[in-house]
Amino acid sequence: MPTALVTGGGVRIGRAICLALGRAGYDVVVHANRSVREAEEVVREVEALGREARVAEADLAAPEGPRSLAGRLDRLDLLVNNAAAYEHAAFREVSPERLDRMLAVNVRAPFLLTQAVLPLLEASGRGAVVNVTDMAVSRTYTATHFFSHYLASKAALEALTRALALELGPRVRVNAVAPGPVAIAAETTPAQRAEMLARLPLGREGSPADVAEAVVYLAGAAYVTGQTIRVCGGLSVA
Repeated sequence: MPTALVTGGGVRIGRAICLALGRAGYDVVVHANRSVREAEEVVREVEALGREARVAEADLAAPEGPRSLAGRLDRLDLLVNNAAAYEHAAFREVSPERLDRMLAVNVRAPFLLTQAVLPLLEASGRGAVVNVTDMAVSRTYTATHFFSHYLASKAALEALTRALALELGPRVRVNAVAPGPVAIAAETTPAQRAEMLARLPLGREGSPADVAEAVVYLAGAAYVTGQTIRVCGGLSVA
């Protein structure tokens, strides 16, 4: 059976991805750093679906974190780079240290982890990577104000997606999903939320399950690479 590693798999979108992959027939390695208890619960839920699952702890912000995590795997068919730092801050208040932390989690960790597991993905015969970026990379909107360092990191991850699709094909496919108004940030004001939802062609906020559905599709889409699916209720074209 195929095996997937989902970083940040214990909560929110990561949890939904783990469960969707379990339902799709994947054994799942649920990565966690601070959300270990939640990841253990996800493992139980995946096992209840009849699949194997386990927790793998690692601090992906640490330089050796990605390689340490990769070293605990003996096979891998799908890597989902979902773990992310997410912080609300005015541009003028972002210190070098805060910027470095954002880039370490959102760009350096997916880069190094993909590099570390590449031999396993190549050996699988069906290796795939799915990166979780953000729809606001291509179209900012009111609720994304004061997230400049976050958006810069996600833009880099989207560029990395395209670059690796070229470099790692044909043996490994690399794609991305870019959520829009899904699990909207707590910092979003009621007015910002209402404005955003009023502009959506589909007229509703998305759910983590909507993003997970796109991940499962890309995991099995054998003739798709270098693409980003924007799971945004149509906001990107509104």
